[in-house]
Formats: sequence, structure tokens, C-alpha cells
Amino acid sequence: MNPMNKYEKLEKIGEGTYGTVFKAKNRQTQEIVALKRYRLDTEDEGIPSSALREICLMKELKHQNIVRLQDVLHSDRRLTLVFEYVDQDLFHYLESHKNTGVNPTKVKKFMYQLLKGLAFCHAQNILHRDLKPQNLLLNANGELKLADFGLARVFNVPLQSYSNEVVTLWYRPPDVLLGNKRYTTSIDIWSAGCIFAEMATCEPLLPGIDEEDQLLKIFQLVGSPTEDSWPGITRLPRYSNISGFPPKPIANVVPSLNTTGLDLLLKHLKSNPSHRISAEEALLHEYFTSS
Repeated sequence: MNPMNKYEKLEKIGEGTYGTVFKAKNRQTQEIVALKRYRLDTEDEGIPSSALREICLMKELKHQNIVRLQDVLHSDRRLTLVFEYVDQDLFHYLESHKNTGVNPTKVKKFMYQLLKGLAFCHAQNILHRDLKPQNLLLNANGELKLADFGLARVFNVPLQSYSNEVVTLWYRPPDVLLGNKRYTTSIDIWSAGCIFAEMATCEPLLPGIDEEDQLLKIFQLVGSPTEDSWPGITRLPRYSNISGFPPKPIANVVPSLNTTGLDLLLKHLKSNPSHRISAEEALLHEYFTSS
């Protein structure tokens, strides 16, 4: 059988600039899968770099909380990545719970799984660089899985210079917004903190309109940074003086989190990236052991 005919498309479940995602069925095993199809428009372009990066990284990332790449199919006109099928994403889950909220026990469970997957990535020296509810999948058993590694990359020590055109705006940390290109795992930790708050409230924490507005919303929440609290901030390429904001009481912003949950959240949302908690440290936080 032609490998491209191995799967029967059932329905389209997503579309982006790269191509289309389908729900499909393996004709031989009847297993339901997700097909991520990249369009290969011209011979000159070849396989998109994001697809090559995703394939290479996904082959290394075998973990319960990371979506599994099962197969790669390639023809002259099309590249198809075959993933395990997962029922829904966190974005749609939160949308469906806006009226009732998410049970605090489930928020805790989802956050723990997010950090487990993230800690595994970081232990392999891999940055996700695009954490957001749309890229976190939830299966029928309540398992959360990191997905869409198209912007992910391996990081090295000492740090190299990376692109700061990464991370969807609402989940992008202030250091990256200010032009820092020498970031490390802290880039994902900030995003995880924003998602943590969103799970607890079913509303985005920092829905900025543009980069300037995003920075304003961040500093209105966590307070204006200074050279004392964040040495080197004034030397960042896009630095502008946003002063005069004291930190907001986080309990007023995310009232459904308990004291230990708020403490963990604040440890993610540090303006100075060197002050953010690591995923490994976060997994040991009292929030996950207290009732």
C-alpha cells in the first residue's frame, strides 16, 4: 500500500500557515491519529525548517506528557507527520468552562503535568518557545500533553543568541519583548505561569493588543523593574522606561488559587528571568502536596 494511503481522513481539526491538521484512521489497525500535513509549494523551498526541527526534536521527546510522533510520510508534494490523536486542546476546554470554572483539583493536576512535560524537555536541552493553551492537548483520561514543537529548539551553554520572534504575544516574557536574545528555559516558565493563571480563571492573564501594550500589562501586574531588581534591563535593545507601577496583589487577580498556588504563580512570573523558578523546582513546590 502507498504509505500516503495508509490513513483515511475523517475531518479537518485545524489549519495554519504550515498546512492542515486532520483527524484520521489507520486503515490497517483502525487506530485514530492526527495528521499534520505541510504543503510543499515549490521545489526551491523544500521541506520547511519548522517541520524538520519538529521531526528531529519529537524523535527525542518520548514522555507521557508530550504528544507522540508515530510516523513521517513524505512525497514530492506533501510532508505528513502522524501523531497520536488527543481529544481536545486546553483552549477549548477552558472556553467550555467559562461559566462554571475549572475545579481547583483539576487545575493542580493539569499544572503538574504541564511542568512534568516541560521539565523533561528542559532536561533534554529543548526549549518549546510557544507554550499556550492551544498547544496543550487533553485526552479523555485527563492527561495533558505538550504539542506543536514547530518553534522549539535545542539550547546550549554558554547561551547563544536566539530569535526573539517567538512565543504568542500573550504568553511572551518581558525579557523577550525587550529584545533579549540570550534566553534559556525561563522563556517557557513565564508562559507556563500565564497558562496557570488562565486555567484558574478561564480568562487570559495578559491579553495585550501589541508588544507595547503587552509590556504595559505585564509591569502593571508584577510591578516596574529597575536596574536593582533586574541588572542589565536598561541595556536591552527595546528597553523603554515604564516606571511607577507597584505590583498588584495577585490574590485579587487570580482569586481562585489558594496561598500556595499564588506563591507558585508568582515564582513563574518574575520579570527578571534569572529569578524565575525552574520546572524541576516547581514540581517540588508545596502547592502540589498541600490539600
